[in-house]
Amino acid sequence: MLFDGGFNFWNFLADAITIFLFIMWIWILINVISDLFRRHDVSGWIKALWIIGLIFVPYLGVLAYLIFQGHGMAARRLQDVKHARDDMRRFIGFSVADELEKLEKLKASKTITDEEYARLRARLIE
Repeated sequence: MLFDGGFNFWNFLADAITIFLFIMWIWILINVISDLFRRHDVSGWIKALWIIGLIFVPYLGVLAYLIFQGHGMAARRLQDVKHARDDMRRFIGFSVADELEKLEKLKASKTITDEEYARLRARLIE
């Protein structure tokens, strides 16, 4: 147990919250380190300084990285997702024209509504 006083509900709750926060911090740390190593716009020396900061002052280092690089993390993650989606589409032979034709057939057979058609078409075109 992390807290003294025997086994009761409040000690259990405090232990559970503490463990949850620790696991969340580990997850954020892994995301920060993976983002740091995927970056191509930062030199190796800057990456080494960030890693040293994450090792010696881990909580402050993670918070600083999230504050200063959080927007860039999201943009890089979105770019990676789009790149993976495009690679998958090329691999399986996805064609927007074929999918639009399928949507037209579904709309003509009244399987989907006009609103669903518009939403799915907009998703395909983006």
